[in-house]
Amino acid sequence: MRKALEWVKENKKIIITLALIALILCALYFMDLSAKSAAASDIAHDRSPTEAKLAAILGDIEGVGSLDLMINESEGEITGVVVVCSGANNIMTRNNILNAVSTALNIDKKIIAIYAMNV
Repeated sequence: MRKALEWVKENKKIIITLALIALILCALYFMDLSAKSAAASDIAHDRSPTEAKLAAILGDIEGVGSLDLMINESEGEITGVVVVCSGANNIMTRNNILNAVSTALNIDKKIIAIYAMNV
């Protein structure tokens, strides 16, 4: 015990330096995580009002799970919709999504693509 205390006293500067380095590395790691989270949040905020409403509607459908979507428009006309969700492997869920998107946007089902999310 005494030897350990003496070693600590002799190497106090090294111990403090290592502790500071570890603290700085932890701070940098958490700053990077928060920056990534903010970037993901910014992407979610880039949704148009129509995409946000549709995402909310689809999110309320049983079995859909987590989802992302994109509405492609050209000159004010919807030319395609892509829905990626964790529940897309279930045929009933896919059908419910297809019907909901088609009805909500008043578009042909042929321009709606639904894919399973990689989880």
